[in-house]
Amino acid sequence: MTHPSHTPAVFQSLLGELVTALDLPAAQAATLQVRGNYSLASCFPVSDLATAAIGVAGLATADLLAEGASGLPVQVDRHLAAAWFKTSLRPLAGPIATRLLAGLGAEVLRIDPPDWDEPAQAPEVTLGKRCARLDLRRPADRRVFEALLEDADVLVHGYRADALERLGYGSAERRALNPALIDVSLCAYGWTGPWALRRGYDSLVQMSCGIAAAGRDWQGGEQPVPLPVQALDHATGYLMAAATLRGLALRQREGRAMTARLSLARTAVLLSERPGASGGPAYGGPEEDDYGETQEPTAWGPALRLRAPLRIGEVELQWRRPATRLGSATADWSR
Repeated sequence: MTHPSHTPAVFQSLLGELVTALDLPAAQAATLQVRGNYSLASCFPVSDLATAAIGVAGLATADLLAEGASGLPVQVDRHLAAAWFKTSLRPLAGPIATRLLAGLGAEVLRIDPPDWDEPAQAPEVTLGKRCARLDLRRPADRRVFEALLEDADVLVHGYRADALERLGYGSAERRALNPALIDVSLCAYGWTGPWALRRGYDSLVQMSCGIAAAGRDWQGGEQPVPLPVQALDHATGYLMAAATLRGLALRQREGRAMTARLSLARTAVLLSERPGASGGPAYGGPEEDDYGETQEPTAWGPALRLRAPLRIGEVELQWRRPATRLGSATADWSR
């Protein structure tokens, strides 16, 4: 039997661990303000993880903008955090990370192979981005990719641990092409051990690490019960964005070129170490006021977008490009 956790203590524990992992000033955590106390129903503190992951990305942004001085206050809306986690049923951590970075003003160019498409996810994860295609088996496209990488500030990628190495773009080759590159990568099961090269995604990791089994016991059923959202992908995406922002700050202040490696399995540990449902009223779905007032002219027609759950000072996230189809842009920087 699991019991409701005391949300403030669990949340502060999660936030403290993330602040430490990102080497942010410990005192900066006190500038994070959380609105609301809604929680997604689970035997794990999913909403605490969502709020902490989004919050630490905001803290990393405030620290970058402050250039080491006292940072701006950061506010996370817990209800909107649940809404963003709930509405994207099959997200991927890398696109979640770069969506946030685009909302902070980054020029994001997404590169996919020629035959890749994900029509169900594209309206959610292409927001703010230009989306192009390259075939890294073709010499001409390799030259384009290398030129893009030489001019990039950041590379975010979520391929299997050896995928880029097999294409000739391992970590040493990437660093040689761009010594100042901030290189942020993701895998499913961690970067060492017998499962390091194993393919995986959120639901499989939940099954592998016991989260779905705990859900079964919580509900008293016979079948595994996963989390109510793809929380590992969502949370890891925000942590990838936070790592990117820390990399920008360190390069700006110390001239360091940072490499960060994250995994869904490590994010799963954040939950599995803290069993117990979040306190507060259950999240009941998006409300009318959760949506922005202006229609977004997406490639699929006009749509209303949920308001962002994160605010830094008086600034809300803004995306200057609507969601678009994969492969709709040319592979170049549009500066």
